[in-house]
Amino acid sequence: MATLFGYLFIFFARVIDVTFATLRLLMIVRGKKFEAAVLGFFEVMIYILALSRVVGALNNPINLIVYAAGFATGSIVGSWVEERLALGYLTVEAIPSGGHAEILSEDLRDRGFGVTVINGEGREGIRKILFITVPRRNLPEVLKIMQNSDPAAFITVLDTRRTRGGVFPYRKGK
Repeated sequence: MATLFGYLFIFFARVIDVTFATLRLLMIVRGKKFEAAVLGFFEVMIYILALSRVVGALNNPINLIVYAAGFATGSIVGSWVEERLALGYLTVEAIPSGGHAEILSEDLRDRGFGVTVINGEGREGIRKILFITVPRRNLPEVLKIMQNSDPAAFITVLDTRRTRGGVFPYRKGK
């Protein structure tokens, strides 16, 4: 029973530590230094506890396998947690097809999203380019609006490190 508990401890410690590492890196990229430092503090404590169990029993290869499986699982869990938290902002750039720029920008604005429209020149001549900066949690809604308004639009999504000012959707209770 103690051996099973040891394996479970190593596995779940690694899952938690790698999840924290994933979130810490995202905090750093988004300029949240204090939050990253707090996560890093707990990440390294958990890491050392798990590693000490493995290094303390190098003659048991199952410890190493459980340690590696915890790492792999932590990568998946960290990505899943990050998607659920939807931290930060994204900038969506859209080049609508044909004359859909006005329709698409109005549909987005009617739903509370700020849209900046500029002229661009491509292979097919002058086109409108739409810029929409949104909280990450709103990306599925923006993409759905775009798909419904103009399925042929060219869309790119970029990570946005910081924002200041602008128009963002506000929904009471969310």
